[in-house]
Formats: sequence, structure tokens, C-alpha cells
Amino acid sequence: MVHIRFEGRSYDLTERQLNVTPGMNDTAIKERLAQHLDIGRDRLQHYIIDRRPSGDLIIRPEAVYG
Repeated sequence: MVHIRFEGRSYDLTERQLNVTPGMNDTAIKERLAQHLDIGRDRLQHYIIDRRPSGDLIIRPEAVYG
């Protein structure tokens, strides 16, 4: 499962829907996500990809505290 938080909205997609595989690096995953959302890759520049022990991915904006 891939959980995405983008511009205040949440999306849950399968790896198959995004055409991602477990060994892909962050850049490749962000490219696939940008294609899926029909946005420029630069809009995901400050997004983090959390890889959970379950194999799920969480793609979210970088958190800023303080």
C-alpha cells in the first residue's frame, strides 16, 4: 500500500497502480507519483518517503517543527 498526503488530501494506492517496486529509490518513486498526479516532479521535491516495516510507503511533506 502507498499512502500519499499531497496538498491537504490523502490518497491510498497500490504499488501496482503507481507501478512501483520495493527496490526503487526515492527519485524513481516520486517520478511515478508525479506522473500519476499529473504534476511536475519539482512539486514533490520536499516530500519524504517513509518505508514502513510492513512494506507500505508513506509519502508526505517534510515536517518542520519549532
